[in-house]
Amino acid sequence: MEAFLMYFLFVVGIVLIVKGGDWFVDGAVWVAEVTRIPKFIIGATIISVATTLPEIIVSTIAAIEGHGILVSGVGNYIAASQDKVGMAIGNGIGSVICNTAMILAISIMFMPIAVDRKDFAPKSFLLIAAMLALFAFSLSGSFSIAGGLVLLAIFAVYIAENIRSAKGNTTENAGERPSTDKKSVIMNIEKVVVGAAGIVIGSQLLVNNGSKIAASLGVSEAIIGVTIVAVGTSLPEFVTAITAIVKKQTDMSVGNVIGANVIDTTLILAVCSFIYGGKLPVSAQNIYLDFPVAIIVSLIAAVPTVIKKKFSRWQGVLMLIIYIAYLITVTVGLKGYLSLFGV
Repeated sequence: MEAFLMYFLFVVGIVLIVKGGDWFVDGAVWVAEVTRIPKFIIGATIISVATTLPEIIVSTIAAIEGHGILVSGVGNYIAASQDKVGMAIGNGIGSVICNTAMILAISIMFMPIAVDRKDFAPKSFLLIAAMLALFAFSLSGSFSIAGGLVLLAIFAVYIAENIRSAKGNTTENAGERPSTDKKSVIMNIEKVVVGAAGIVIGSQLLVNNGSKIAASLGVSEAIIGVTIVAVGTSLPEFVTAITAIVKKQTDMSVGNVIGANVIDTTLILAVCSFIYGGKLPVSAQNIYLDFPVAIIVSLIAAVPTVIKKKFSRWQGVLMLIIYIAYLITVTVGLKGYLSLFGV
């Protein structure tokens, strides 16, 4: 019975995240469209923040519990756990890999996407810069406050770039302003509030029961973090991407993925490093596998697209192949792979 409840609550957590993310996105899009912000910018800011809340919350909770910080309102002092930290880092970087090599890959395989170079290039290269900084500051085996500050600086530049883009493209959504009557305002505020609550509760269920599942299966939480939890917390992005494909709003989908990846990279691990006082442990798996794969798929997504001003199906196919190979390596071939580096 206990095992059934554990898996049931894990699934409930995923469902709450998906539905909460859906409502949050609907409310956020309404707010953004009322202000006539372009769809790519909506995706890169409002929607990406909304859909990235699960990753932020899950990784923060895992880092807090892993560091043995008193959990508010509970009064239980959680013992320090390296595996919890592994889930925090694994979820953040695993979500970047999942967002790019699965969600974006599937999107462009079904519908190759043209991009506006002046909007896409700065944001994609900021993502790559963040990934390289994360990798460089982790080579010592721990991620420092200095590294966290660099990531936060990149995030600040990203926000400034979005503000610049929004100011230069405020007429794109002319004629598409939604209703602002009292009923619509109340309904969309409710969507934001209820959606946020669903994301918070679902994230707590996901990380707690993900830990229990890992323990019961004898699997490290670092692996659970980059696979099941990363995919689970990326479901809002996936749902948004599929919806965008159906509605032929692919520019919003691309903006969402890029924005979510920047936030996953710059905010999640920066916050976790601050929680750990600048000594956030980074595993060999992160250094030799997770970070390099994230950088490679980000380069595949960004460089050819900036040059040709569009995504091509071959990029989606290649990224998806890399993602499948990555999952196989993480789940069944990790020890053999790390042994190549003497780890």
